[in-house]
Amino acid sequence: MFVAVPLMIIPFILYNVVILGPGVAAFSATLVAVPMLSGAIWTVTLGDLLVVAALIVLFVEMLKSTVSSRYSLLNHMLSMLVFIAFLVEFLLVRDGATQLFFSLMIIALIDVVAGFTISNRTAARDVSIGL
Repeated sequence: MFVAVPLMIIPFILYNVVILGPGVAAFSATLVAVPMLSGAIWTVTLGDLLVVAALIVLFVEMLKSTVSSRYSLLNHMLSMLVFIAFLVEFLLVRDGATQLFFSLMIIALIDVVAGFTISNRTAARDVSIGL
């Protein structure tokens, strides 16, 4: 049953924990500053880490979409609900109207669309092999 839980809920929860605690400004605070050979300084913020985490979660969700199981449809429905939660928060919550949150919402949308597409193609392949 845990397989049906969409992992995009993790970045959603992390974002909301941060905005309820330290606030939106915490996302732009520099966590790491690395001097590069070119002389530039590469900075990593909490927002950057959250986007990277969301992209890793998206990759795992794509892998989950390639496997047909009895929980696949439930996962797709819950992924759609997570995207709707992102959309509602983006439109109605002041701290949700940020570029970072918009990027996370688009990643959730890609998760929904790609998940349906990959599962549909995988199921069609399973049916054609069975004939």
